[in-house]
Amino acid sequence: MLAVRKVRRKLRMGTICSPSPSGTKTLEVCNADWMASLPPLLHNVPLSNLAIPGSHDSFSYWVDEKSPVGPDQTPAIKRLARISLVKKLMKKWSVTQNLTFREQLDAGIRYFDLRVSSKPGDADQEIYFIHGLFGIRVWDGLMEIDSFLTQHPQEIVFLDFNHFYAMDEAHHKRLILRIQEAFGNKLCSACSVESMTLQTLWEKKSQVLIFYHCPFYKQYPFLWPGKKIPAPWANTTSVRKLILFLETTLSERSPHGSFHVSQAILTPRVKTIARGLVGGLKNTLVHRNLPAILDWVKTQKPGALGVNIITSDFVDLVDFATAVIELNDLLQEDRALAKC
Repeated sequence: MLAVRKVRRKLRMGTICSPSPSGTKTLEVCNADWMASLPPLLHNVPLSNLAIPGSHDSFSYWVDEKSPVGPDQTPAIKRLARISLVKKLMKKWSVTQNLTFREQLDAGIRYFDLRVSSKPGDADQEIYFIHGLFGIRVWDGLMEIDSFLTQHPQEIVFLDFNHFYAMDEAHHKRLILRIQEAFGNKLCSACSVESMTLQTLWEKKSQVLIFYHCPFYKQYPFLWPGKKIPAPWANTTSVRKLILFLETTLSERSPHGSFHVSQAILTPRVKTIARGLVGGLKNTLVHRNLPAILDWVKTQKPGALGVNIITSDFVDLVDFATAVIELNDLLQEDRALAKC
């Protein structure tokens, strides 16, 4: 069986990724079409039962040191940030990814964790991604994702808008209009989670599931309520405590009616930042702990009571996306045995 899985992996990763439009790094092999490449036995499995790789604070590969500090920060941090060096240090702790949206998609990431905000003094009511500092415009990110989906019509993405800052009704309406303009008929209307399979989405030509953690979702059929995609947060710097938390929340997962996000991430505390102030999140906390987290991922099994979406910081530091995608081979083996 192991040999068969290795052959499948080579077939699935046989695509050479073209350079991203931004001119950034090129991947030698990629998972740009991994959903399309899944075996037919898995085409009618609910997406809530598949193993799907995701990224944490997906947009934070770039943040603007020259912009104001975001409204997600405390007044004390905002006062400190008047000192230019403070913003440079903030950047080291705000950035949680190296890859752009396009590069993450090519690598196989299909779930995106999104935090958005209006910007003080911005008269056009534009919405930006936010994590301590402002990132790129949401519109630019959506267009980058849509471009990929047009080129890969059998790939499905989950866009989870779960934090909103400094946004009134007008801002929400503008953001939702932007989502409609970007994806159009690719948007999937909210319905039964169990009915969401690759096959049904391919037949509808739907590729985008939007989760909106705000009551405005009730006004738009293509917005899924946030409760349909719970993402328990361990809030710890300890790998041992994180893994215990992940195991516990998986054991409590509802087998029906929702997707499930396992946030395989460590969260710095104030003393963590103080000790590794110059090193930043990647060098202080993530780099040395990610291999242990990946080892946990490789022991998991997808299914109604197993893992579904798994997220990570700096998804390129280890072969994270491929490790998650390969868990789906276990589902195929189970289904093949069931047919015997």
